[in-house]
Amino acid sequence: MGCDLRFEKELWSGGADVVAGIDEAGRGPLAGPVVAAAVILPTGFRHRDLDDSKKLSAARRDVVYEELTGSAGLVWSMGMADVEEIAHLNILGATRMAMLRAVDGLEVLPDVCLIDGLEVRDFPYRQKAVVKADAKSLSVAAASVIAKVERDRIMIEFDRRYPEYGFRKHKGYGTRVHLKNLREHGPCPIHRETFRPIAQLTFPFGDGDE
Repeated sequence: MGCDLRFEKELWSGGADVVAGIDEAGRGPLAGPVVAAAVILPTGFRHRDLDDSKKLSAARRDVVYEELTGSAGLVWSMGMADVEEIAHLNILGATRMAMLRAVDGLEVLPDVCLIDGLEVRDFPYRQKAVVKADAKSLSVAAASVIAKVERDRIMIEFDRRYPEYGFRKHKGYGTRVHLKNLREHGPCPIHRETFRPIAQLTFPFGDGDE
């Protein structure tokens, strides 16, 4: 069926005037922050190429990101949790924190948050969770693209600071190149030292994300 506004329309018709789609990027990597985005779309919004960020090439994501963030009437915000917060809260707690910061940063607070996946525990906003919402809901798909592009740009900045790890290419995921560089250089300050492969310094090879 693809992405459309069916979930947003259902919530609008139920009395929720403002619906924010929320998604995150960066729960699985071995390095860097987890980033979330919240997006409120205008009524009647359309975009022929918008889809789950994982289905778009990096170049196409950048184009869609610019179109979304420059779209009149679209409201968005980004939130993140850094590696210290991931260590303190665990990745689920840090993801919740990033999502909350994204929603709190919106110019208009939502009546309902449309969230990809399962319900977020102890979330202070009313929520509707939809499995694979990033491939079904336009607002969640928009959030997925914005979160992914924002996080990728953060990791490219970290690549300039720590060029020996190759963050520009793999964005912190556990690729063969990343694991090899970790063996050679050890972790740097943005590595998630509470994640088992780094904590134990035993790196199973995996395909990674990119």
